[in-house]
Amino acid sequence: MAASMAANSQRQYRTRLPAAQIPTGDISLWSILKNAIGKELSKITMPVGFNEPLSFLQRMTEYMEYAHLLRLASEQDDPIARMQYVAAFAVSALGSNWERPGKPFNPLLGETFELERPEFRIICEQVSHHPPVSAFHADSENFVFHGSIHPKLKFWGKSVEIQPKGTVTVELPKWKEAYTWNNVSCCVHNIIVGKLWIEQYGTMEVVNHSTGHRAILEFKSASWFSKDLHRVEGFIVDKDKKKIKFMYGKWTEIFRVTDPQSYEDYLKENAHKFRSDDKKSKSDKSDNSPAHTPRRVLAKLNSLKVSPFRASVSTDTDDGPEEPPEGDIPASDSTFSIDIPNSVTLWEADQRPENSTDYYNFTRFAMALNEMDDDMRAKLCPTDSRLRPDIRKLEEGDVDGAATEKTRLEEKQRGRKARKDKSSKKEEKWKPRWFALGTNPHTNQEDWLYQGGYWDRNFSQLEDIF
Repeated sequence: MAASMAANSQRQYRTRLPAAQIPTGDISLWSILKNAIGKELSKITMPVGFNEPLSFLQRMTEYMEYAHLLRLASEQDDPIARMQYVAAFAVSALGSNWERPGKPFNPLLGETFELERPEFRIICEQVSHHPPVSAFHADSENFVFHGSIHPKLKFWGKSVEIQPKGTVTVELPKWKEAYTWNNVSCCVHNIIVGKLWIEQYGTMEVVNHSTGHRAILEFKSASWFSKDLHRVEGFIVDKDKKKIKFMYGKWTEIFRVTDPQSYEDYLKENAHKFRSDDKKSKSDKSDNSPAHTPRRVLAKLNSLKVSPFRASVSTDTDDGPEEPPEGDIPASDSTFSIDIPNSVTLWEADQRPENSTDYYNFTRFAMALNEMDDDMRAKLCPTDSRLRPDIRKLEEGDVDGAATEKTRLEEKQRGRKARKDKSSKKEEKWKPRWFALGTNPHTNQEDWLYQGGYWDRNFSQLEDIF
């Protein structure tokens, strides 16, 4: 493993895709989604133009962009310091989502993706189709990171809510410690009208199962009255719930830590920065759910043809207080940002390539995920996402070809499943190659656990899924 990682440390990765993103033009998305309000979207076929050229397995691998934080955690002698870096890693994993509204391709049953970098190696596998479940296992000399994600998507009229169901686990073997947490929800706004924008919201609780320490982090939900978007803040507490550290920042930019006394002193002088604005209109107070879609908006949508990548289309209110135009993005006031004395920066997002907006707003890390040369092709598992022709064609700018290949692969998958279902032979029933359903020893909950063997590269007897 060390030799392979050393080789990867010398490699120069690409900073652009083969072709720029193709404008989708006017698409009547409402005609596709209008019968799906409040329902899961896993069975609804979306136009390829709304995809980005990555599989969900590759998108899931973006957890690892800041894997050095786990190495730093392992190097700390103090359990509080270790928790700080693990919590920073958990927050950093969401940073790449900002301005990335494109939908990743749904993995095919049995699809895999591998990635080796100087700080880690990771293997992912699509272990279930209904419901869709993606499992992963990353390791290095300093840590093990594993879990499974069952994304649930629901359409709420103006937005799509993504709930990444599943627990993730970090193990630090040097300290015999294990940390677990669940990711917060993600919401893509302005699905029908206006410019798409993304927020993360909810509570994330990172638990150290060895010491009892917890990092309880609140991802603040945005609103028209928010003064500081993308906020995340919370405390590290011990097993007796005593507050030990205050952590804060923005999941899009930066994550910092300070002591509780510095936080309390700052709070006394800047209480307004921590209070929600209470000048909300009556209508806004009722808008606490992504399901809240004004009837006047729904009434107009049937006749609209709009693209998620265009400027907003305004609609005026018919009654009540004046509201911001439909499709706009809440404004952020930098004077409400938090900067507490005696703080230490744990994580800061890397700057994206200058041409990122031409390539699906990819980060530098994402830009290289589908990269493949002849040496890599020769050793890759035949089920690796890099070999998917639909993703490859979209990356090359061939939208029509990508749509044709996507349909072919989905029909092939249905045929494979039908044959397996009809088979009476137990050995012919499909099961994952690299993961098996078991019990997470730290949570005692059902989880998909890596069975080992992938990096031996014995890829015989694998089904042709592409």
